[in-house]
Amino acid sequence: MWRRCLSAGCRRFGLKGIWGSHAVRRCSAPALPAGRITALQAGDLWKSHFEESGVSEPDHSTHYIIAYLLGAKTIESLEQGKLTELLSREKTEQMWQLCTKRLSRMPVQYVIEEWDFRDLTLKMRPPVFIPRPETEELVELVLSDLEKATVGADEQRTCLEVGCGSGAISLSLLKSLPQLKAIAVDQSQAAVDLTRENASRLGLQDRLQVYHIDVMKDAETLLSLCSTVSALVSNPPYLFSEDMTSLDPEISRFEDHAALDGGKDGLKVIRQILTLAPRILSSPGRVYLEVDPRHPPLIRRWVEASVEEMHYVETQQDITGRPRFCILQKEKSNKDHVLDLD
Repeated sequence: MWRRCLSAGCRRFGLKGIWGSHAVRRCSAPALPAGRITALQAGDLWKSHFEESGVSEPDHSTHYIIAYLLGAKTIESLEQGKLTELLSREKTEQMWQLCTKRLSRMPVQYVIEEWDFRDLTLKMRPPVFIPRPETEELVELVLSDLEKATVGADEQRTCLEVGCGSGAISLSLLKSLPQLKAIAVDQSQAAVDLTRENASRLGLQDRLQVYHIDVMKDAETLLSLCSTVSALVSNPPYLFSEDMTSLDPEISRFEDHAALDGGKDGLKVIRQILTLAPRILSSPGRVYLEVDPRHPPLIRRWVEASVEEMHYVETQQDITGRPRFCILQKEKSNKDHVLDLD
């Protein structure tokens, strides 16, 4: 399996909410060697060139490209002999093409055109948002609740994902829960196309409906597609707009800014999702959100003041100890409680 992140570098240039301001040096690729070289020699050459050019995680980037070139998941899984064999001219040229893409600061996930998410290998291509390790934790939270829920043998549950990107969340849930169906929407046609492609490759297309819908503009369309769902899950755009200027070039040049920018306070799309949630969820359906660590208290206060039927259940931390996930649940309105008493 492709390792879930490029060490700490994935968190610097690949994770929403954690970024740096690395200077970008424009450098050309080294010349193709005149003679034949081994994969290790090519890797050492490119690692040095990445370091000189200011490319983050030069060692990991080179290792993933070599592994991909030689048909493996990781460089550690390759036989040592493979690394010391002379590369063909074709393989050397391919190595140079892939590393030149990385030199442009293209994320390695896009360079090798695939990445692992939990137990799935997903196709990747720009500008569709690259799934991060924290989102695997979000899926685990949803699975934990859905697996504990009691359902009849023939009962069909449905999950809605807002902002599906590559389809990582929905497809992971579908693979783990054979009785589940999912609806996935995204404002990007490229994301919708990639989710459909990944669903087809994984044989999960029959239980997934994918739609090109912008939740901010097409709320009524979304509501018409969803009768009632058991869970609404989203890794929405949640960066504060002012932080968009600080993104590393791997993000700013290649990933869809609309999948990142959550408005002035990072809550623009989140507020819309929570406003629509009571009309989408069955009772007691839940909303699962991945958010900026600054968001949970803001979301709790806003929901308590603005969304009568939604109850803030809890905040869960990510693996690094930051408050990263918000769980909310639909409850009956005061009006419904009065009706129940009559």
